[in-house]
Amino acid sequence: MGDPMKIRARLQGDVADVRVLMAHPMETGQRKDPSGKVIPAHFIKEIRAELNGKPVFEAQISQAVSRNPVFAFRVKGAKAGDKLRITWEDNTGDKRTDEITVGG
Repeated sequence: MGDPMKIRARLQGDVADVRVLMAHPMETGQRKDPSGKVIPAHFIKEIRAELNGKPVFEAQISQAVSRNPVFAFRVKGAKAGDKLRITWEDNTGDKRTDEITVGG
């Protein structure tokens, strides 16, 4: 399933500024390896974020996003101790979920 995501959530009042680094090759399916064989498409297609189990962010992306993408968003109503869960799914069916506790 790859490396864990690096998730940071900094509180400013009741708003959490969230940044997520996802380790993923994000292959477009258009590049070739040194032998000339096409490298198959392998990219994240969906990202979801939940705060204490409630959906707060969802995005559908494509192979146009660079390798090891970073996403940033804000969540209003967050407080210290809340659980922030990020999940991605790629075009091959692989999934990854990581969770952090929002700091104070």
